[in-house]
Amino acid sequence: MKHAKRLVLTTTAAATAAAGLFLGTTAGNAAATEPAPAAAAVKAPAALAVPDGNKLTGVFPAHGVQTYTCTDGAWKLLEPAATLSDKRGRTVALHSRGPVWVSTVDGSAVNASAIANSPKTGTIPELLLQSTATRGTGTFAGVTYIQRLNTTGGVAPTTTCTGTDQVSVPYTATYAFYKPAK
Repeated sequence: MKHAKRLVLTTTAAATAAAGLFLGTTAGNAAATEPAPAAAAVKAPAALAVPDGNKLTGVFPAHGVQTYTCTDGAWKLLEPAATLSDKRGRTVALHSRGPVWVSTVDGSAVNASAIANSPKTGTIPELLLQSTATRGTGTFAGVTYIQRLNTTGGVAPTTTCTGTDQVSVPYTATYAFYKPAK
């Protein structure tokens, strides 16, 4: 049942991304994403400061799950699966294993790797991620840094596990995207 539920979530996410890619290529320039209110909403710990020379270009609230798998009797992160929304609540991006963020509006994408974290009690840590690759010419083109802020939930179970058990734990976060300042 757990695998079937995960398959449905993954299939839905892929279909949504494909629909965004289709719309972006058939409708010319798709409607621009409307990021959530920006600068005032981004308050990051000093450990997660983005280097000078980068500017904030988008802030999106996200909700989803952190999926853990049983490895040698302990829960290990397998993948995140989340949707990012604009200020009107419309899905504008999908976040998944990689980690990668893919725009459902224009098909652009950014892969990143965590370079700093700020632990929070009772929730997954806040992160600073650096881009490792981008594609496309839309929302995520040229992204250099991403902050995962305002996290709630998503913590792996503290119980032991057996076999190939998997569990998905709900979480929310705010993702802030940065590009080079011109």
